[in-house]
Amino acid sequence: MQQTPTHGRVLVVDDDPTVAEVVAGYLDRAGYDVDRAADGPEALARAAARWPDLVVLDLMLPGMDGLQVCRTLRDQGPVPVIMLTARGDEDDRILGLEIGADDYVTKPFSPRELVLRVESVLRRSRTGPRGAPLGGTPGGAGGPARPDGVLRHAGITLDPTARRATRDGRELALTLREFDLLAHLLRHPGVACTREELMRDVWGWDFGDLSTVTVHVRRLRGKIEDDPGAPRLIQTVWGVGYRFDTPSSQTADREG
Repeated sequence: MQQTPTHGRVLVVDDDPTVAEVVAGYLDRAGYDVDRAADGPEALARAAARWPDLVVLDLMLPGMDGLQVCRTLRDQGPVPVIMLTARGDEDDRILGLEIGADDYVTKPFSPRELVLRVESVLRRSRTGPRGAPLGGTPGGAGGPARPDGVLRHAGITLDPTARRATRDGRELALTLREFDLLAHLLRHPGVACTREELMRDVWGWDFGDLSTVTVHVRRLRGKIEDDPGAPRLIQTVWGVGYRFDTPSSQTADREG
């Protein structure tokens, strides 16, 4: 008998059986193939046996905490991670984003909201921002895409189809959100993008904690800038957001 296709495989990791059961139930009804684990070692074992399309990961786990689990998963391969965090754990939440979590949901949370976040992250991991394939229309308005859809600026080459980015020929190890953020900035060189705009167009959120954008910009600078402490490519536009500067725009600024 042929199995009904699912929207994807989700691994739910939470030591609270009630939370895990509720989350798994909502995801199952939404059409996902759900696996569950109660602690870090079990999560890693289940991920190794059946690599998930996405992981819903509680931050506070016994023994090996969620940060360790996320870091270990990232070492094994690319997988979107949504962190579940307790209200008020801002430092841990930001640290989770810094080690590669793609999203977070604060407890107590609405299971329906979590399902929407799962759908959003999976959609973007497969297609790119706002559900449109990365690369868009070659040579489209405002976009520096070449006829092959590849984005090139300041020694950075980003191939949306292959989900691959390099700088001066060196492979960049980017998370899902870092890749989409860089793609957005490369498509709008010299344009000041607000944090709200980046959250909407890169994360697909119309509201949320803007520190998420700040953390990802900081991580991205660490991977593409010669000196992340004195960035030349991703400039902070105080009171607005960020701007990707190309050598030509930097020259124009000096001449102006």
